[in-house]
Amino acid sequence: MIRRKSSEEIERIRASCQIVYHVQKALAEQLQPGVTTLQLDKLAEQVVRDHGAVPAFKGYRDFPATICASPNAQVVHGIPDDTPLREGDIISIDVGAHLDGYFGDGAFTAGVGEIDPGTQHLIDVTRTCLELAIDQARPDRHLTDISHAVQAHAEKWKMSIIRQFGGHGIGRSLHEEPHINNYGPPGQGPRLRTGFVFAIEPILSLGSPDLEIGDDGWTTTTTDGLPAAHCEHTVAITENGPDILTLPPGAELP
Repeated sequence: MIRRKSSEEIERIRASCQIVYHVQKALAEQLQPGVTTLQLDKLAEQVVRDHGAVPAFKGYRDFPATICASPNAQVVHGIPDDTPLREGDIISIDVGAHLDGYFGDGAFTAGVGEIDPGTQHLIDVTRTCLELAIDQARPDRHLTDISHAVQAHAEKWKMSIIRQFGGHGIGRSLHEEPHINNYGPPGQGPRLRTGFVFAIEPILSLGSPDLEIGDDGWTTTTTDGLPAAHCEHTVAITENGPDILTLPPGAELP
């Protein structure tokens, strides 16, 4: 069952999501060769707590950090460590905040210094998939219209869709119904209604969609070692269309 949120609840989710945005912005400004993901994690926790919130991921199913930091071939759920980032790396950073009983969730992928044009294209396609998917988050459309928008654009550019993960509802819990695949035919699944709030998150790879999970039980990596990208916004469905809660007016993903 997908629970509709009241306008007051949406504003509470937005407050958490705005903290997510501030964390992303602070992290993006620090992405440079030599920085470690552990340093980024400490900064993220500081920003979350400075805004009066708590990290949504830290302790969630025993995850040990504030951010999921997944460089290069790591897809999702990378655990921050003291390995320095290098020129030409890309990194996907996923972060959540919990404020006054409501969650916000967002992710972005960015390059470290100058990156390979093909890898930049992967990031660009993933971002566009997110934009197209968000545009489907409108009343009276269907859940799989969001899914199909991701698949159609990813396949147009011959990118692989990571099918083991997808978007989700969000609100008083970090993960609520429904699960949102990044693939599937349009026009199926529940009809979308005002008050639904979704975390929409395309996850693509430049090569194989096959994954392996590391010994830590979290870090997920492409089996062929080619890079992956992940972009995510939390979005409310309103009678005027999608309202991106993880962006202030006029802002963009880092």
